[in-house]
Amino acid sequence: MKDILEELENRREQARMGGGERRISAQHAKGKLTARERVELLLDAGSFEEFDTFVAHRATDFGMEKERPAGDGVVTGWGTVNGRLVYVFSQDFTVFGGSLSETHAQKICKIQDMAVQNGAPVIGLNDSGGARIQEGVASLAGYAEVFQRNIDASGVIPQISVIMGPCAGGAVYSPAMTDFIFMVRDTSYMFVTGPDVVKTVTNEVVTAEELGGATTHTRKSGVADCAFENDVEALAETRRLIDFLPLSNREKPPVRPFFDSPDRIEESLDTLIPDNPNSPYDMKELIGKLADEGDFFEIQPDFAKNILTGFIRIEGRTVGVVANQPMVLAGCLDIDSSRKAAKFVRFCDAFEIPLLTLVDVPGFLPGTSQEYGGVIKHGAKLLFAYGEATVPKVTLITRKAYGGAYDVMASKHLKGDFNYAWPTAEIAVMGAKGAVEILYRSELDDSAKIAERTKDYEDRFANPFVAAEKGFIDEVIFPSASRKRIARAFASLRSKRQDRPWRKHDTIPL
Repeated sequence: MKDILEELENRREQARMGGGERRISAQHAKGKLTARERVELLLDAGSFEEFDTFVAHRATDFGMEKERPAGDGVVTGWGTVNGRLVYVFSQDFTVFGGSLSETHAQKICKIQDMAVQNGAPVIGLNDSGGARIQEGVASLAGYAEVFQRNIDASGVIPQISVIMGPCAGGAVYSPAMTDFIFMVRDTSYMFVTGPDVVKTVTNEVVTAEELGGATTHTRKSGVADCAFENDVEALAETRRLIDFLPLSNREKPPVRPFFDSPDRIEESLDTLIPDNPNSPYDMKELIGKLADEGDFFEIQPDFAKNILTGFIRIEGRTVGVVANQPMVLAGCLDIDSSRKAAKFVRFCDAFEIPLLTLVDVPGFLPGTSQEYGGVIKHGAKLLFAYGEATVPKVTLITRKAYGGAYDVMASKHLKGDFNYAWPTAEIAVMGAKGAVEILYRSELDDSAKIAERTKDYEDRFANPFVAAEKGFIDEVIFPSASRKRIARAFASLRSKRQDRPWRKHDTIPL
C-alpha cells in the first residue's frame, strides 16, 4: 500500500511540474505566473479541487507518443471565490506552449458542462499558442466543441476570460463569446492572424503588441474590457468582479454588508452641474456619490469614454450603471458607445442585475464617418437592449436629454420604471440655438430677435417640467437627495415581474 501511495504522490508531483523546471523559469522570466500559481491566486486558499490531473494526449503522429505529460497543457477544476463556487481552467504554456489538443479541449468542455449543470461561473485563464498542429483537424474539432459550450452557456452562467499570454487564430473566438475579457499589459495579445501573416498578405509591418496587445483591444477595438499591469492584479480584479455577479441566471446577485446609509444626503450634488450649459463635469463624481462607499467597478474604462458602464452597490445589492460622460465628446452617443452600452445592458438583463441610467446626452455624434459606419444600426442596438430589458430600470436625467438620444437612454417610453430628473434637466428635440435657427429661419439676420426667440425657447423647453406634465418624468428631485430616491426606487422594484410574448429569440439589429 505504501508503494502505491508513494507512486500517487510522485505522479502528482510530476503533474504539478508541468513542462519542467526550465520552462517554468522561462515563464517567470517573462513576468508571467504558471498555470497553477494563477489558479491558487484566483481561488480561496485551499479551495481548489482539480479534475483530470493525469489526462494525457492520444496523438501518435510526428513522434508525439514519446512525450505525454500529465494534464496535457491545461489545469482544470473548481474552487471558491469568497466562499462562492466557480469553475476554472488554466492553460499551461510550459506544456507544448499551452496548445489545444483533443484531450485538452475535452478537459475544458467537462468543466463547462459541470458549470452549466451546477449553475456557477466559468473562468478561463488563457495562455496558449493555439491549435496543436500535430493533431490537425482533431484540434480544430476541439475548439468547436468549446465554442458550442460557450454559446450554450451564454446568458445562463457568467463566463470570464483572462488573457495572460498569447491567444491567436481560432483560440480568440472562445473569449470573444464570453461576457468579460481581461488582459495583461505587455504579456498578452489576441489576434485572428499574426504579424507575419499580416505582412505577407497586406505588406503591413506591425508588432504583436500593436496588432493585438492589451492597449489595442481596450482602447481601439473594444474587444477587451480591462487591462492590468501584471498577472496578480488581473486575478485580484477578477475576484472583485465575481463578487458583483450572480452565480447563474437562476440566482440573484449577492447581497453584501454595507456601511453607508441609503438616506445619505449629498449636498455637493446641488452644485455639480455648471452654470454654463456647455461646460463639462465628471459623471464619475455622481456615480461615486450614489454608490455604497463610493465603490465603482468600471467596465471598458478606456474604450468609448463618452459613455460609462460598470457595477456599483446600493444597499449592498449589485446595480449596473450606464452613464453619459460630458467630459468626452460632450457625452454624445456614437457607434462605439452604443455598442459598449448595449452589450452591458444585455448582460445585466440576462442575469437580473437592475439598471441605473444617468443621462446627459446632447444627441448622436454627427458626421460622415458615423453614418458610413452604420450609426443607425449601432444606435438601434442600445435602443433594442433597453427596450427588451425586463430588470428594474431607474433613470436620472441630470442635464441634456435631446432628440432620439433621449428616447434611447432608458426613457419612460422604453418601459423605464422610475424616471427622475434634476431641475437642471433639459428635455427637448434639440438645443435652443438649433431649434430657433430652424423655427425662425427668416429672422436669422436679426440677432436681437433671434436672441429673444432663443431665450423664449429655453424658458419653455430647457427644463424638465414639460416632460413631467406629460408623465414622461415621474418626479423632479433635488440632486442632493438622489441616492435616497434611487435606493428607495430599487427597493420597491425587487419583486418586479415583466412577461414577454413567447419567441424563439429576438432579432436584435446586428
